[in-house]
Amino acid sequence: MRRTKSVMKVQKYLDGRDNAVSVVELVEHFSDEMNKVTVYRILARLEEEGLIHSFLDEGGLTWYAKCQNCVRDDHDDNHPHFQCNKCSTIICLPISITIPKIENHRVDKKNILLVGECEECREDLVN
Repeated sequence: MRRTKSVMKVQKYLDGRDNAVSVVELVEHFSDEMNKVTVYRILARLEEEGLIHSFLDEGGLTWYAKCQNCVRDDHDDNHPHFQCNKCSTIICLPISITIPKIENHRVDKKNILLVGECEECREDLVN
């Protein structure tokens, strides 16, 4: 992939995050530098390269996060994500999950989302 300034800006923004970023946040963040179509194209290219992965939140919005050990021909993100229903933060959970093979089917995308309250938002943890 050609590493244009725009590609490098989006990649740097994602690399600097520990949690996932919504497509809405990305489009808004780069609105002064590039149009929405360019952001979407860059995200698709970064995902094809195995640098990021996407998934849907509880409302169907697309989110993006860095990949850990993926490459273009081995893009394997078999881990769940956690969405806090109070602060809306979404994180990748460092839990490996084995997805069983489905006879006579090809799985192109996996989406495992756990929804609840994060550690900071849980009132029952506050003294």
